Amino acid sequence: MPFSLKPRVVSSTLSLPKKLGLFFLVWLALISWLHHQLTRQPENQRIVRMGYMPVVTNLAAPLLDYVSRHGAGVHFEAVKFSSFAEMAEALRNDSIQAAFIIAPLAVVLHQQGVDVKVVLIGNRHESTLVARKTLNARRLEDLSGRTIAVPMRYSGHNLCLKKMMEEKGLGGKIRVVEMNPPDMAAALASGALDAYFVGEPFAAQTVFSGDADVVDYVETLWPGFICNLVLVKSSWIDANPTVVRKLVETAARSGLWAGRHPDEAARIASGYWNQSADFVRRALTTPDGRVVYDRFVPKTAEIQTIADLMVRYDLARQSDITGLVDDRFALAASIDGIDGLDSILLKSK
Repeated sequence: MPFSLKPRVVSSTLSLPKKLGLFFLVWLALISWLHHQLTRQPENQRIVRMGYMPVVTNLAAPLLDYVSRHGAGVHFEAVKFSSFAEMAEALRNDSIQAAFIIAPLAVVLHQQGVDVKVVLIGNRHESTLVARKTLNARRLEDLSGRTIAVPMRYSGHNLCLKKMMEEKGLGGKIRVVEMNPPDMAAALASGALDAYFVGEPFAAQTVFSGDADVVDYVETLWPGFICNLVLVKSSWIDANPTVVRKLVETAARSGLWAGRHPDEAARIASGYWNQSADFVRRALTTPDGRVVYDRFVPKTAEIQTIADLMVRYDLARQSDITGLVDDRFALAASIDGIDGLDSILLKSK
């Protein structure tokens, strides 16, 4: 066959599989770029890692993360833990710089020689004692012979129960066990647990689902109850006093803002807690006006009461808390001009 000089036309049409493959590669590159743009840290932004549990007393953690993640300055990064014991070890090992931690555990760390300071008290009156609905329990005495879970033995909930059982002559009649808060609702709903005493919204889960009744609110058992507080190391304060001041002030301001804007606070927290915004809002507002946001200044007398009870109930050998409380940052915090979400950071330079 003679050789032809006529040029051949080669089709540039791609097959369907190749088109789909090319589309996927372009889509993947676009998504990766968008993810990088949305998550990259602004230049010169400093990161402060805060350990927290998803409870109302620690509402400042997700709010500060949300409001500080963009722009220059400090990003207060909220690091969620499933147990307070893990959080304590993270603070001890400097994996986090601040811990929204259960109050008696601060006493334990201090007495173990960890040079920590209490710089802020979390939102108060957000813990609830609930019991399986079938028990028809309306007071602590109705739980005689039953099992109640608390977050850990070094918790204010455990101290409160021991104190109330002593006052009501229930010593040895109620079994108290330790359980991580995220596991409590499922344990009660399955019948493996009779009752539990914990910070919201974990208690609200079984109340709203119809599996549990409220037996009592913490504020009637222990007015002014301290669930969680903010703990930092002295060495970190010495090296970063301005950052500590900003952490304490913005945390205090976030609580006051949340009290005035519960719907928006619930929307933000729900994304961090993996709960619906409606559920979080109900936990924040039921009963109405329950949560106390303005008693954030740590007082030595209150922490001393906790330490004394720990000794009384064999949770500590001695009650010395010398040097544990540092109230200067909370006392100096400005709480004026709180309005829009951005105003949480307004006073902190």
